[in-house]
Order: sequence, then C-alpha cells, then structure tokens
Amino acid sequence: MDNGTARRTVVVIGGGYGGAAVAKALDEETDVVLIDPKDAFVHAAGSLRALVRPDWAENIFFPYDTLLKRGTVRRERAVAADPGGVTLASGERIAADYLVLATGSDYPFPAKTDTDLSGEALARIRDAHAELAAAGRVLIAGAGPVGLELSGEIKAVWPEKHVVVTDPAEELMPGFLPELREELLRQLDGLGVELRLGTALAAEPPAEPARLKPFTVTTTGGDTIEADLWFRCYGVRSNGDYLADGRVTDRDAQGRVPVTERLNVVGHDHIYALGDLTDLAEAKMAGYAMKHAEVVAGNVLAQVRGEAPTGAYRPSPPSMLLPLGPGGGVGQLSTPDGPAVLPAAQVSAYKGKDLFTGRFAELFGITRDQDRA
Repeated sequence: MDNGTARRTVVVIGGGYGGAAVAKALDEETDVVLIDPKDAFVHAAGSLRALVRPDWAENIFFPYDTLLKRGTVRRERAVAADPGGVTLASGERIAADYLVLATGSDYPFPAKTDTDLSGEALARIRDAHAELAAAGRVLIAGAGPVGLELSGEIKAVWPEKHVVVTDPAEELMPGFLPELREELLRQLDGLGVELRLGTALAAEPPAEPARLKPFTVTTTGGDTIEADLWFRCYGVRSNGDYLADGRVTDRDAQGRVPVTERLNVVGHDHIYALGDLTDLAEAKMAGYAMKHAEVVAGNVLAQVRGEAPTGAYRPSPPSMLLPLGPGGGVGQLSTPDGPAVLPAAQVSAYKGKDLFTGRFAELFGITRDQDRA
C-alpha cells in the first residue's frame, strides 16, 4: 500500500535482532535498505551451544538473502551518518527519508562471533571447540548470564570437566527474585560448577581466551586458580563509531544513544534507534531489541501513511530466560500479579531446547531439519 505517493526510503543500519526485525516489518510498504557488513545474520543466543555442539553450529547462521522480498541488503559498513542518510566505507552515500540505528554491541567470543564471514566464524567455533574438548579445567571470568549459561553448556556435554566461574559481585543476578538466585545456585551446585563470588582476577590469564594453555592465576582475595583454558565473559561495547562526529546525536559515556519513548533519537522525528545502542534503562537483550523493533516499525509506518506516530516503549521489569544446557536453567517473567520464577522444565521448553532457532528460521523464511539441539 503506497496511498498513491512515492515510496519512502528507510535505511536500517545494522542487521542484528532489532535491525532484521524492523527491516522485515517495513519491507512491504517502504523501500528498505538494510546495511550490515556480515554475510549472514548471526543468532548470538545460540553461540554458546554452538561452541559445545559444533555439529549444530550452522543453525545460528541465517543468510540475509531470504529476509526481504522487496528491499535490499547491502553488505557494507557504515562509517558516518547524518540526518539525511548514511555514508559507507566504500565512500558511497545512501539518502534516507527515515533512518534506523540498530548496530547493537560487541561482546567477547564465544558469546558473539568476531568476524563478518560466516565460514570463518564456523571455523573459529570448531577450533575453539577442539581446544575446549581437550581441557580438563576451565575458568570463566564473569558470572553474568553469559558466563553462567556457558558453564551450563560445558557441563551438559562434559560433566567431568572442572569449571570455575569468578566474579567481583557478591551475589548472582542482582535485581531478580531471591527464589531465582536460590534455584540458580542449586542447579549450578548440582552440575558441579564452582563459584567464586566477591573476588576478581588480579590480572588476566597469560593466555589467549579459548586457547589451550595451562596457567595459574591469582584472585584479588589472594587465592590461586589453575586452569587449562579460559573464557572472558564480560566487556560489552556499544557499536556506534559511525556516530562519532555528532551530526546525528551525542552519545553517553557508554557510547549509547539517547532516545524518546517513541524510540526517536532525541531531536529527530525521522531517526530512530533500538536495541543495545540505546540508553534505555533495561538489560541489553535480544528480546527487548525485537520489542523495540515493533514500536519503531509501527511509528515509521504511521508516518509513511501520513498519520501521527503513537507507539511508545516503556522498559519492562526485569525478566530473563537463562538456560543451563538443554534441560536446565532458570527464568523470571513479568505477570499481572508480579514477577514469577519459572521452573527448569519451562525454561527448557521455552528456550533451552532449541534456543529460539526455529523462530528465526521462520523470520528468514527458511526450513531446517536440525533446529532442535
């Protein structure tokens, strides 16, 4: 539907969870240009399963060529943006009626891949798997959701491995219900995961992460930890370097973009931002980015149709699904009666078994036989 008027161009910078979803939602009524340097969408929520199950790893990659029916995907990197469009690394400038900033964040491997080529990413995952398989003792630095989920995935495949998780925080998952923390501690203990909370590493191990090289490290509490391999599960970084010149917006100290409740970049009614790049006071999670995409798509479509945008986003109370392997995990969801803790069986049914790979196969319009882990 174009109401007899010229179709508007919407440039979406970033093809992650929020960017892919908003591009898909706008494809029918606008001319969408999706810009991302990767050759495939990477379902990062499945990356840790891919590490321990390399036979399953291909399930986290979805080619962009099946995402849009009308729009185009440009495999390029944005180097600058302005209120009228975006400049690519090649020097080409693409003009836009509407601009959506959806470049997300980086996180250390293996939680996120560190290459733009899916073939290279698969090779990296398989190489890290071989290193991990040969390790008897594994150190995970960081007891947030990524570190804890990784410990569960390792134990699900190699229950005999000695896994130690360290974190300077005194308790797990602050801000969530005490019942969730109690259940999480119970399951981790049952898996044989050793937790060292309230202490950090005095220095990083003298070995590259995900590489087999025995070492001994000292904690800030004076204890020593011996391990054969380690993973860095901390250090998120917003991807917004193309905004450095300030022509679109100034960013905060964490590199995040200020947005209104309609998810407009402050000061612009035709520029939106979503996902990890925003300064919204909520956890940076894929599920939230996709909720942002619904609001942004609805508001852009309203504007294209000559209507006033009315969609507003309000950060949700803390919620989470944290698998500990295919059959375990903890979860907390918001209900009309307040937050509720989910049992492991529900976490497994909702997320743990296939890590939502089936949902993304549907988004990208493809059929696979191996989406269930």
